[in-house]
Amino acid sequence: MASIILYHSVLGLRPVEKALAAEWRNAGHAVATPDLFDGRTAETYDGGFAILNDIGLKTVTERALAAADEQPDNLVLAGVSMGAGMASRAWSAKPGASGVLFIAGPAPWPEMVSGTPVQMHAARPEPFDGEEVFDEWRSENPGARLEEFRYDDVGHYFLDASLPDYSEAASKACRQRCLEFLATLQT
Repeated sequence: MASIILYHSVLGLRPVEKALAAEWRNAGHAVATPDLFDGRTAETYDGGFAILNDIGLKTVTERALAAADEQPDNLVLAGVSMGAGMASRAWSAKPGASGVLFIAGPAPWPEMVSGTPVQMHAARPEPFDGEEVFDEWRSENPGARLEEFRYDDVGHYFLDASLPDYSEAASKACRQRCLEFLATLQT
């Protein structure tokens, strides 16, 4: 069993993140899903970025770090899109994390991650990041044990059935790979 914190996307804490957390709980894991937007959600990325700008990145980051502080040092950090960035920031504060899941794109590497298992899932092509971003990200890996999964011709947040980005096949594959990854981690 792993202790996991799952950070939501820029759309807010929505049913898709809650369902993902429920899947992980059903597999025996403990999962925290902090609401970084204090109940606010959006239907579009523009709407989500408007919420983020209204709350402020600094406040959202402080909320993400405070939520991680409530978790054990060896937790699994997981995030979707913007949430991947929050997981990365929390990883800097929790270098003893037992694993990291980046969903819907990569996030910056902390300096001290040698040997940490990392799994990243993203669309190919990724609408928000060109392939050069992925190439640079891979080349900057400071020693994490990286598994990278790319899903062809899907939208950015391909797990969310309420979005045009959704792909049933990619969502199913990603969810299964995440469960397999989490099963290998003990916290």
